[in-house]
Amino acid sequence: MEDILDVYALPYDSCIPLICMDEKPFQLLNHLVTPIPMKPGKPQCEDYEYKREGTCSIFVFTEPLKGWRHIEATKHRTKLEWAQQVERLLNEFYPEAERIRLVMDNLNTHTIGALYQAFNAEKARRLAKRLEIHYTPKHGSWLNIAEIELSAVTQQCLNRKIPDTETLNEQLSAWEKNRNASAKYVDWHFTTEDARGKLKHLYPKL
Repeated sequence: MEDILDVYALPYDSCIPLICMDEKPFQLLNHLVTPIPMKPGKPQCEDYEYKREGTCSIFVFTEPLKGWRHIEATKHRTKLEWAQQVERLLNEFYPEAERIRLVMDNLNTHTIGALYQAFNAEKARRLAKRLEIHYTPKHGSWLNIAEIELSAVTQQCLNRKIPDTETLNEQLSAWEKNRNASAKYVDWHFTTEDARGKLKHLYPKL
């Protein structure tokens, strides 16, 4: 826990940006009855019944000190998808960064080994050398700022029936663009000193 809090306390560094990453499963749902479109003074009307269209995974990366985030849905939730998302983060969004401090949970797909399964050894090593990984502790996922972004997108974008990943990604892209334009950032206040006082029950008694 203290490792994550110490990382959050570091000053902004464009050469070594702090990025928080998280993912969540999402249930794709379709309408059984075509909704009645909205009219002046009347909202759209939908039937409560739905058809399950499978599941997908939503990945989110956010740089809390800059107010930037990227969110995308993939059809699967394996090491390959995680590796591809990290490769895009490093090479497309942060090509000039010396390395990235990546905060995430310790899900079994979130490993350096996943890069070697997805890419040849030379490329995997090149990507791995630019990662400084900080795992949130077990039962401590609340320390991951990316969860705040997932909560926001769940309330603002995912509270509806979405039938497929293509439609989902269109809506996620629109949400991302709007949120990035408003530069929504997180001002984290909980420090290591706070943890030692307020969460002292978590520390071993010597």
